[in-house]
Amino acid sequence: MGDRQQPAPSGAIDTDAIEAAVHQILIAIGEDPTREGLVGTPERVGRMFAEIFEGIHRDPADEIDAFFGDEHYQEIVMVRDIPFQTFCEHHMLPFLGRAHVAYIPKGRVTGLSKLARLLEGYCRRLQMQERLTSQVADALMDRLDAMGVLVVLEAEHLCMTMRGVKKPGSVTVTSAVRGTMANNPATRAEALALIDRGR
Repeated sequence: MGDRQQPAPSGAIDTDAIEAAVHQILIAIGEDPTREGLVGTPERVGRMFAEIFEGIHRDPADEIDAFFGDEHYQEIVMVRDIPFQTFCEHHMLPFLGRAHVAYIPKGRVTGLSKLARLLEGYCRRLQMQERLTSQVADALMDRLDAMGVLVVLEAEHLCMTMRGVKKPGSVTVTSAVRGTMANNPATRAEALALIDRGR
């Protein structure tokens, strides 16, 4: 193997390096990068990666930036069936599915769209489903000072569908529970029942 290239500086995605790498990959798999259909492919992949992985260079938790502190609401707030897609860090193939995000405020709530934006921010990185689930839960606990959090992700991994075991339709489920959701079985059961109610 040749010398490993150093990562791009913090806050930057090196699209020129991506284009050069894609050009070499095309040659390595036996393709002709100069044929009509592939001439612009390295540039397109460079732009795509810059968009898909922009979450590497920012803190998605900053999405939780709007609070409504005078509502005194202390019951479950849930956004269910949030579509998401991200890239597995092991094979750089997508995994995609639905997320269910719930929290119990301690007097401070945020806009509902912020929950989806938080998830989206963490999706714009190379990911593992287990880590993604925990990142969303921990960010909500930290930024909202919530009483409890429950995050459930259900996803199909293309690394199991397109290659390897080739089992399309397999769904991986991960959950992260924090605070009251972890310590109070009745509260956790209520949140899980709200997820099941939509099936």
